[in-house]
Amino acid sequence: MKKVLVVGSINMDMVVRVSHTPLPGETVLGGDFETFPGGKGANQAVAAARMGAEVTMVGRVGNDDFGNTLIQGLVEDDIKTTHVIKDAETPSGVAMIAVATDGENIIVVASGANHKVSVEDVNRARDLMREADILLIQLECPLEVVAAAVELADAYDLPVVVNPAPAQKLSKALLSQVDYLTPNEGELSTLTGETNIDKSIQIIRKWGVKHLVVTLGHNGTRVVSADMDQHLPAYSVTAVDTTAAGDAFNGALAVALAEGKPLLDAVKLGMAAGALSVTKRGAQPSLPTREAVESFLESQQ
Repeated sequence: MKKVLVVGSINMDMVVRVSHTPLPGETVLGGDFETFPGGKGANQAVAAARMGAEVTMVGRVGNDDFGNTLIQGLVEDDIKTTHVIKDAETPSGVAMIAVATDGENIIVVASGANHKVSVEDVNRARDLMREADILLIQLECPLEVVAAAVELADAYDLPVVVNPAPAQKLSKALLSQVDYLTPNEGELSTLTGETNIDKSIQIIRKWGVKHLVVTLGHNGTRVVSADMDQHLPAYSVTAVDTTAAGDAFNGALAVALAEGKPLLDAVKLGMAAGALSVTKRGAQPSLPTREAVESFLESQQ
């Protein structure tokens, strides 16, 4: 069983169903209200665990009811939580999500304890990095934490998957240490300051990212490395809720890469996981098992 180390956010998602996502200044009457465990880091940890990896999570929650529930959810998916700290001074992070009938969503995050994740938290997990097969990280924690984790992984020759979400600028020095960068089109544009995807890809490659995997939603995925520039079409499914689709993709991708699968095969596994996730409601409840993903892939052949 391959070991995946995830450094990242842990949130409680508060979800309201709406007929359409509201415009600025518009009030929309919602339907059902539900709460789900979420946060990009925790979602990706759960996705990786359900794909068959041994997963350890590094992050923070508040010392509150949400925090207790979030840790319990990770434990139920057999994720090691010894490096999930209960912060006594800051509440757990929350995400407020409006999901429209077509499955699209808008999300506002109050980071809470996620912004207290520290470089010291990462350093305390350095022994885990020595033992891990891959590091998976996102940008819902402070950027100095992301930089410290990537730098430490680089020192230990540990492959790194960086999902640059939510969209933020990253330094060229940090990007040069990234093995696999997985932006969507908007995040890629934010990184480079360039709206043209081909120009953005050229810029990122010049900055030293070894493998670039650009997710394009219903338009599929573009995979670029030194000897490859290939577009993979999306799998056709009926979307119910797109929350955590990217997290399903990244978790499955990381596990497949840790297992030594070729990049294109790993991306296809990630795309299948992402496709299945949008057919169910909620973030973590929608994340598929390895068996479900492989069965889905067989049905697509």
